[in-house]
Amino acid sequence: MHNQASNNSIKKDRKIIHNQPEDFSKQSRQNIQNVYVINGERYWPSIYDRIEAAIFVIEVLNKEKFRYIALNKACERWIGISIENLKGKTPEEIFSAEDAKKVNQNYRNCVDAEKTISYELSVLLKGTPSWWITTLTPVKDDSDRVYQLIGTSININKHKQAEQELRQGEKRDKLLADIALRIRQSLDLETILNRTVCEVRKFLSCDRVLVFQFHPNWSGFVAVESVVPPWKKVVGRRLKDDCFTKNYQKQYQQGRIQVVENIYEAGLSSCHVDLLASFEVKANLVVPILVEEKLWGLLVAQHCRSPRKWQPENVELLKQLAIQVGIAVQQAELHQQVQDFNADLEWQVEKRTYQLQQTLNFEALIRRITEEIRDSLDESQILQAATQNLVEALKLDTCKVELYNSDYTMATIAYEYATGFPVSQGMTRKVAEFQYVYDRLLEKQTLQFVELNPSLNPKRKIPVTRLACSIFDDQGILGNLWLIRPKKEFFDPWEIRLVQQVANQCAIAIRQARLFQKAQVQVKELEKLNRIKDEFLKTISHELRTPMSSIQLAAKTLENLLEQEDIGKKSSTFTRVLNLFRQACQRQTQIVDDLLTICYIDAKGETIATEWIDLSIWIPEIVKPFLERINSQQQELKIDLPPNLPLLDSDVAILKRIVNELLNNACKYTPSKEKITVSASATDKHLRLSVSNSGVEIPVSERERIFEKFYRIPHKDPWQYGGTGLGLALVEKLAELLEASIYLESKNNQTTFTLQFPI
Repeated sequence: MHNQASNNSIKKDRKIIHNQPEDFSKQSRQNIQNVYVINGERYWPSIYDRIEAAIFVIEVLNKEKFRYIALNKACERWIGISIENLKGKTPEEIFSAEDAKKVNQNYRNCVDAEKTISYELSVLLKGTPSWWITTLTPVKDDSDRVYQLIGTSININKHKQAEQELRQGEKRDKLLADIALRIRQSLDLETILNRTVCEVRKFLSCDRVLVFQFHPNWSGFVAVESVVPPWKKVVGRRLKDDCFTKNYQKQYQQGRIQVVENIYEAGLSSCHVDLLASFEVKANLVVPILVEEKLWGLLVAQHCRSPRKWQPENVELLKQLAIQVGIAVQQAELHQQVQDFNADLEWQVEKRTYQLQQTLNFEALIRRITEEIRDSLDESQILQAATQNLVEALKLDTCKVELYNSDYTMATIAYEYATGFPVSQGMTRKVAEFQYVYDRLLEKQTLQFVELNPSLNPKRKIPVTRLACSIFDDQGILGNLWLIRPKKEFFDPWEIRLVQQVANQCAIAIRQARLFQKAQVQVKELEKLNRIKDEFLKTISHELRTPMSSIQLAAKTLENLLEQEDIGKKSSTFTRVLNLFRQACQRQTQIVDDLLTICYIDAKGETIATEWIDLSIWIPEIVKPFLERINSQQQELKIDLPPNLPLLDSDVAILKRIVNELLNNACKYTPSKEKITVSASATDKHLRLSVSNSGVEIPVSERERIFEKFYRIPHKDPWQYGGTGLGLALVEKLAELLEASIYLESKNNQTTFTLQFPI
């Protein structure tokens, strides 16, 4: 602020200066009545009294003591005390002790400086702060001593008020900006509200600031609070104010602001006054907090020590803060919705993952139980595996399987598995005695119930939860699975599905086991019949061998006799008949030998004697007896043997019989102009010997039966040699004796039989 008085000394006209300090009254009157020169201007007393600036004269009693001897009317107007009551008073008698101390200090500064000084000072006038810019000018006597101070003071309250309002506005703007920034930076509503009420209380210098949050039924609670002692805390307090719901709820919804400077003089309803008084409130300022045009809560500033006049800027501040709080609430609610959505999404993912895991565990459990059930063809093992796995997987007390008789009148516990001692195994129930249960089970229903009266099993004295599931397939019902738990524990849907699937697998496994048992009986019967057949073949073969030997001997003797006797030229008919007789004897003898060989091999009566065989030498020798026949049938023979073929450790006689049979077969079925090939090959693990013939291909339908006894491929013998169908069956049996494998491959108009020996 600028001074209104000059720093130059204020001079009195020389004619009015009296050096009579002892005569205070006379000198004072002269000073006031005389003309004053201020800043070179002369002021008459009338102007002196009318000027807005306060002008006063101070007598310097000593450096510590001062008193007022003259004042203009402005001093009276500003201080509120008459001039007569101000004259002769010291600062201590006019101002408060604190203000008097500040005033005296400035007076001493002027005396010490012995020159004009200016300063700014605030004092309490009428209980209200008042701001002044004061200029003090020292007046000296003839001894050059400062004996008076001439002061002028200009009131700067409006300027200070504007300045203070500006600072308050800046502080308010900063507070709003800080809170807005905090809202943008944080999603923690409680922290934002706590900081807000604390800072607002300090800014307004009031006793309590709180945020009241409503419930949907318009009851509510104090969410956050900032309060100074000795006033009690009310945070967390819950209220149901019918007075508010009746009188104020709609008004606050529409943006009403309540300004109460004194609760007892504001015309409030008695219930409202009582409520505020219970909070020790004297003055109240309430602003609604709206979120999406809905009343969410109230922002409340309270003065408890005394009534208070709320300034318009206080109201405006709370309005702006309520808007920011509404934004914070909306932002927090949106964030909470996002968090809830994310949490729900995570829960859904976890639930789905759990369900998938449960499904995987369920499938793994089903697979494990199914494998254990299906791995056996023994019915008792199947029932044990099913019941034991269910008890262990579902943590049961007992699991048992009961099976019906053929007419479904009786049900017997075929197997029971229990964590304790089994009490029901072997027990039989009449279906008619428990018709209410078995009627539904025979309809393939699954039952779960608590058996309070243990009638199904009198040996079990305590109530239990039972689950019964039918064991059935497309051929009918076989029985039931019974699962038992304590009465307070029930079976979940996934457990029931597990039991149903296990029951289905049990039905399949039981049915297979029973079919297997029937098949075993049939196999034993077939084995018995086969043994009888083999014994018959052995017997008949032995019986045939004796006469055949005699016939063969007789034919040989006849041939020898005919050669010794000179009968002359033999007719062609005689020679042909003799050849037919000889061939028939050989074929019949071969059939008998084949039958006997097969019989003895089946009875494991054949022994082998191995030796090392060089196939590159042995094979050309073994095919020589067939050359004449091959040539006469206009067939071609090829031997394909690689160099360095390894030796074969085998029985020569048995191997010769196999190769002869294969060559005989090739000669028999190879058409004219086609090729018969004998070949060998070797790998690190196997040695192979093959006999193949072109011009013929065995149908797929015939290949599976090619090694059966007495089986002949129909219409495949171009030379009409016939046969018994024992040759290839004998080859397979002999290959087994040599621990070799025989394979057939027939394609591209070529058929190959391959013997494979392990190296």
